[in-house]
Amino acid sequence: MQLRATKRSRHDVMLYDSIGADREGNEISLIDILSTEGDDVLERVQLKVDQAQLKEKFACLSKRERLVLELRYGLGDRERQTQRQISRLLGISRSYVSRIEKRALSKLQGEMC
Repeated sequence: MQLRATKRSRHDVMLYDSIGADREGNEISLIDILSTEGDDVLERVQLKVDQAQLKEKFACLSKRERLVLELRYGLGDRERQTQRQISRLLGISRSYVSRIEKRALSKLQGEMC
């Protein structure tokens, strides 16, 4: 019985076994070159679900809190900005931007909306 099991598995290849090297001489394993379209689809679907849930929770935030988070984290096709950049844009202090951001994140995490 052991002989048959060994014979069947002798062509098995481990995903992390080296199968060659790239142009720079780095080892390449099978796992490096294999990818599935399904993984990307699942990730995109999960991202859409997460975005929809976040959008629902954003409804409970004030307009200013929403704007600060969108600018700070690059949401809604906006470019990520520092607290200093946001403070200049809104005409408020950087520390106030920090407090707004912290309060908004607390609301979202605690679902205090």
